[in-house]
Amino acid sequence: MEIRQLEFLKHLLPCKRRVYLDHNATTNVSRRVRRRMNQVLKHAYGNPSSLYASGRKSAEIVRAARKQVADAIHADAQEIVFTGCATEANNAVLKSLSNFFYPRRKKIVSLPVEHPSVIQTLEFLKTQGIAVEYCPVDPWGRARLDELEKMIDGETFLVCCMLANNEIGTIQDVGAVVRIAARHGALVLSDCVQALGKIPVDVHSLGVDYATFSAHKLYGPKGVGALYVKQGSPFASFIHGGHQESGMRAGTESLHNIAGFGVACRDVNELLSRARRIRALKNRLIERLRAVRADCVILSPEDDGLPNTISVTFPRANNAELLAVLDRHGIAVSAASACSAQEDTPSHVLKAIGLSDQSAKETIRISLGCGTSRRDIGYAANVFKDFFNGKTLAIGLIAPARLDEAMLFDRETYILDVRPQFLRKNFKSLPNAHELSFVAVEKYLAQLPRDRHILVSCQHGNLSYILAYYLKSKGFARVSSLRNGIGGWKKEHGDLYQRYAGQNVTVLKPSK
Repeated sequence: MEIRQLEFLKHLLPCKRRVYLDHNATTNVSRRVRRRMNQVLKHAYGNPSSLYASGRKSAEIVRAARKQVADAIHADAQEIVFTGCATEANNAVLKSLSNFFYPRRKKIVSLPVEHPSVIQTLEFLKTQGIAVEYCPVDPWGRARLDELEKMIDGETFLVCCMLANNEIGTIQDVGAVVRIAARHGALVLSDCVQALGKIPVDVHSLGVDYATFSAHKLYGPKGVGALYVKQGSPFASFIHGGHQESGMRAGTESLHNIAGFGVACRDVNELLSRARRIRALKNRLIERLRAVRADCVILSPEDDGLPNTISVTFPRANNAELLAVLDRHGIAVSAASACSAQEDTPSHVLKAIGLSDQSAKETIRISLGCGTSRRDIGYAANVFKDFFNGKTLAIGLIAPARLDEAMLFDRETYILDVRPQFLRKNFKSLPNAHELSFVAVEKYLAQLPRDRHILVSCQHGNLSYILAYYLKSKGFARVSSLRNGIGGWKKEHGDLYQRYAGQNVTVLKPSK
């Protein structure tokens, strides 16, 4: 890459520091976990199912990790099944039990604030004859237990109730849900992914029949999860082809990931000991945000929710623009669950607690971690302050619905398509677009009109935000970014896409 391109990339990221505030999406892998995984990768390459020495050594690693996971959640080791992730574990329980009970019982009751891996699986099961009902929640996302009692009947075989919500940090009274379900002979699945390492988790005390966990939410590796199956609860193998995991999940174990998960769980008590400090930082940031925007609305329970999670609505502020500004200053936050962040729809969690579509699009999620410092909080608060005080570059956001035929062919509109070449195969460019390479844009500056409205577009709206800010900093007065990119525009204006997309496209060449 040429030196000028490297300088351009540096300009895109002019931040003084990196502040990661999206720990509910994922966490960094801890040093102890990395060390253990490296040891296993280097010295324990035997198949745990093999009978010779190296195989027995690997099997012992799996056994030890299983006990470490069980100890962290106060379960018995034989109740733990390793999976590829918590999404797989949720799918496994929902589909296995549906097959087991149907057609004797056909109904599942769930909270509407569950993780997408539960909600979307339930929507699939509807097509298979399973009746799914969603229990109402209060404005904090807590289950309305009186309504739940009414909804569970003789047809109900399962209730889904997550322990801690990934978007707003609400902690559910799972024990109460279990007692209600038990009176009707229904089982309970609890997604405990966001809870482990943030609050104490004791599956035996909770009384749940199934619980799911993921290593990468507590400073472990991605690609490994765990499923708790209470002894005596029904469960059938969901991946066939081998005897692994006591016949419940076939496939050679991901040994290094399982070992890393075990170490991460061994450190859970240490993580819990940091919760008070993290909550204090959370409260400090909330105080600073309220000082900047007195009208902001904190959606997360401040005292009895997760110690690290802040969901906050800033009225009249577009969360996509705010995320782009924060990202430009090295601050990572999110607008929804990472598992649904690419969808052009308001968060189902925020809708369930009563927010309008507009308010949902004005909401972001901030989630702190063990490495978050007071300086990080101070830096982030100052960036928020500068944004709301108008001290950061302002970029217009064009909604896909607004980009109609009149704007497409307006002589004042100069459409700039900055997608990498490989993405152009998926969607044609907007009509009259000017295509260029994102990383080499500095070479094209002289060709761009300063007296017209430049509308920057990309595949889904991410690159265009960054480049729009760059052009604004270079003195281009009228710059906008197409929200949700060409993909979002095609979805909104399929007729215009079919009629005009790809027409009169110009491929710009660098200035000499």
